[in-house]
Amino acid sequence: MKATIITIGDEILIGQIVDTNSAWMGRELNKIGISVYEIMSIADDRDHLLSAFAKAEQQSDLVLITGGLGPTRDDITKATLCEYFDDKLVLDQQVLQHVKDLFAKYVKDKIVPQNEAQALVPSQAKILKNEYGTAPGMWLEKNDTIFVSMPGVPFEMKSLMSHQVLPLLSKREGLPFIYHRTLLTAGQGESTIATRIEKWEDDLPADIKLAYLPSLGSVRLRLSSIGADKMTVIERLDQKVASLYEIISDIIIGESNDESVAQQVSAMFKKAGLTLAVAESCTGGQIAQQLTEHPGASQFFMGASVTYATRSKIDLLDVDPTVIDKHSVVSEAVAMAMARGARVKFHSDIAVSTTGNAGPSKGDSDVDVGTVYIGIATATENYAIRFNMGNHRERVIQKTVNKSMELLQKEILKMGVI
Repeated sequence: MKATIITIGDEILIGQIVDTNSAWMGRELNKIGISVYEIMSIADDRDHLLSAFAKAEQQSDLVLITGGLGPTRDDITKATLCEYFDDKLVLDQQVLQHVKDLFAKYVKDKIVPQNEAQALVPSQAKILKNEYGTAPGMWLEKNDTIFVSMPGVPFEMKSLMSHQVLPLLSKREGLPFIYHRTLLTAGQGESTIATRIEKWEDDLPADIKLAYLPSLGSVRLRLSSIGADKMTVIERLDQKVASLYEIISDIIIGESNDESVAQQVSAMFKKAGLTLAVAESCTGGQIAQQLTEHPGASQFFMGASVTYATRSKIDLLDVDPTVIDKHSVVSEAVAMAMARGARVKFHSDIAVSTTGNAGPSKGDSDVDVGTVYIGIATATENYAIRFNMGNHRERVIQKTVNKSMELLQKEILKMGVI
């Protein structure tokens, strides 16, 4: 089964919001054997919508639509769907009651006709109840193609997909099994890795695909296969992964499919029963943010200090000012002291620190732009490593975050606790 995803809204096209819905839907569809053929972002325009619907129907078995279901005049998805399906809008009493209940419970303003109009739906549509909003999901079919229209609000769409759309799609016959394994590597670039595994890659069978997914400071290697027999697909791909480990085990730091590196680090801390503290300067709190954006961080994350200014390193982390005077605020000695101070302040097993010059100007230190020190402190070790992260501010910061995650992974593995 092939799918087309259509996101509707001028706000996406002008960059006012970022389309995160499509990426999430693509991942979830892939898990149940549905491949995404195309993703389209289009304007709230009748002709554009009709053209997109026709194209999607021609090339796909499933069309997922998000957006354009609000109560204002610029939201025209329902009316255009009716035109495309030669249908008409009818009042759904259950949806109307749901809208009234939501207003009575959560909204102080009086309900107005525009809100009640959310209960107008195409007569041919199967209604999918939106537990978190007033716009229902709608399931329609035409010429063996399924159309599902959902609100563009991410948490509303995800709820509809997770609890209603995906379970219904999973029951369809003939869906293949899609299997991925993604290896996380660090320390070598894409071209170097490709050279090391060239012979192995040449010997891959046609039903197993390899993709290089480089990011700042790391490369993910995703192996994918698809087939009718689940166990055969898994066994063949796992054999290839095992042979890949034999070649590049020195740079593989873990595996992940949907999880970020931060989620991998979090899982390792939880499994090891270790705690973490963070002291950030040049990364401005991004390490802490990435580690705490997912549930369960309180199991291992003790706290963080964003000591951006030189004075705050002294006041909050007890960094000796004479060390700063002697070595500079961007130095191995200061990074070590920051990590040591964070570990003591937050009573953690491990602490990581960052201090550097992300640019474009030099700030409190005369070191070159891109110079970064990352410090680690444990009960038995305290060290810092110098890196040159380039001269682009955003890249310097993100590469420092990624490298910090890599060092934390290696530190846990070095302890031998998992």
